[in-house]
Amino acid sequence: MKERIHYLTNWLQDKVKEAGANGALVGISGGIDSAVVAYLIKKAFPEQSLGVLLPIDEEVEDQEDALKLVKGADLDYVGINLTDSYHTTRQAIQNQLKEKGDWNEEHSQLGGANLQARLRMSTLYAVGSNYGYLVVGTDNAAEDYTGYFTKYGDGGVDLVPLINMRKEEVREMAQELGIPDSIIHKKPSAELWEGQSDEEELGLSYDTIDQYLRGEEIDQEDQERLNELHKNTQHKREIPAGPDKFKGA
Repeated sequence: MKERIHYLTNWLQDKVKEAGANGALVGISGGIDSAVVAYLIKKAFPEQSLGVLLPIDEEVEDQEDALKLVKGADLDYVGINLTDSYHTTRQAIQNQLKEKGDWNEEHSQLGGANLQARLRMSTLYAVGSNYGYLVVGTDNAAEDYTGYFTKYGDGGVDLVPLINMRKEEVREMAQELGIPDSIIHKKPSAELWEGQSDEEELGLSYDTIDQYLRGEEIDQEDQERLNELHKNTQHKREIPAGPDKFKGA
């Protein structure tokens, strides 16, 4: 794992150099994936790395795990509260669609969660532009395979160093990096609504997904669920689709 950390550190440095950028930043949630990326970018760019805390419906100082993380990584950070921006935008959308008679309450929770993710993405890029930094994502192999990310939200990044790592490998790397156990063993959650859990939303445990990604057999019902997730989210893993070049007259 030490060699892999060294490899990813060099890879980050190379990609930033290729882009002509000054350094890298990551959105900090307080979860294990953003923790590992935070430690990696600090290693790669000791003086040109940044953690960005983007709370919604709470204060920056209430982000205890995120603050513990940036302190442990000795990572420079900025906190930007997006509560007002989110609610203003969401209310404007809701008001106009209700007036039009098209508001769909059944889709409102997921729509709101995706709006949060996309608002955070836009903010990360605005901050990145200020510093000349690339935006580094936190998606791992399990999230990539299942499409468990918001298109143009947390999936809208420049670099994804953990994309080939199973969740178990991310945990192993976190231990090697010295990340606190409280973060390593924290229940996986995108924290997009109260009580939200990654595994409950996926309908699968990360252990099961990792088992499949290792090439091992899993329960038939789990296999069907995994196949469904992968198929239905294929569009998320591709650039925007366009038709073949027209060859008519």
